Amino acid sequence: MTLLLKKFKGWPRRFLWLLAIAAGIAVYAKAATPEERSLFLLTNDARASQGLAPLRWDESLSEAARGHAALMVQTNQLSHRYAGEADLASRAALAGAHFGAVAENIAEGPSIDGIQKGWLASAHHRANILDPNLNAVGFAVIRRNGFFYAVADFARNVPVFTPETVEHAVEKLLQTQGVQTTSDYRLDARQTCEMSHGSAGGSSPGFVMRWQSADLSRLPPALEERLGSGEFRSAAVGACASANAESGFTTYRVAVLLY
Repeated sequence: MTLLLKKFKGWPRRFLWLLAIAAGIAVYAKAATPEERSLFLLTNDARASQGLAPLRWDESLSEAARGHAALMVQTNQLSHRYAGEADLASRAALAGAHFGAVAENIAEGPSIDGIQKGWLASAHHRANILDPNLNAVGFAVIRRNGFFYAVADFARNVPVFTPETVEHAVEKLLQTQGVQTTSDYRLDARQTCEMSHGSAGGSSPGFVMRWQSADLSRLPPALEERLGSGEFRSAAVGACASANAESGFTTYRVAVLLY
C-alpha cells in the first residue's frame, strides 16, 4: 500500500478521484447505460470540485429512477409525480433502498452534458448534486426521438440494523456519558418504546426518553442535558419498530429509562 501511494504521489487529485469513481462504477453500476454512467461521473466530478465526497451508485435508487423515467417518456412531460404514481420516498423504498433522506432531479435534453449543465445552473438541482448529507445516487436515462429523458434519485443511505444492534449502539453512547447500562430492565425498555407515554413494568425509572431518528451517532440533546445533571447512574435501553415504516424512510425508534 505504501509503495502504491508513493507511485501516485503528485498525480492530479481530480484524476485520482475520477479513477476511484470509475472503479466504483464497475462494482455498483453493472446494469447502467453509458449515458447513466456519464451522468454519474459528471455528478461526482462536480462534487469533487467542491471538496465533497463522491456519491456511491445505488442500484435500488436506479431502479426507482428508471420506473419514473419510463413515465416521463410515456407522458412526454416532466413531473416529479404522475397521476396514480407513488411519491419519491415510496418509490425508492419499494425498489429496496433504505434511507434517511431522498431527493430527485429530472430533465430532458438533446445531450447528457447539456442536462448536467442545466442541473448545475438551477439552484434547486445544484443543491441536490452538492448536498454533503447525501451519499448515494441512482440514474436513469432513456433516449427517444433524439432527446434524453434523465432522472437522478439521490439519498442518504442508512444501514438496516436489528433492534439488538440499535440498543448496543445507544448503550455505548450512554456509557461515554458515564452512565452504566443494565440489561435487567431491557424488556421494560422495549415495551416502553412501543408506548406513546408512561413506562412499562415496575422498575419506576426517574426519567423516560423516547425518540426516532436515522442517526445513531449521538443522543438527543434533551437526554444529554438530563445525563449532564448527574442525577442518574444507570440506564436501560430498548428498541422497537419504527412508527412510520410505511413512509419509506429508514429510522430507529428507541426508549431509554434512567435510574
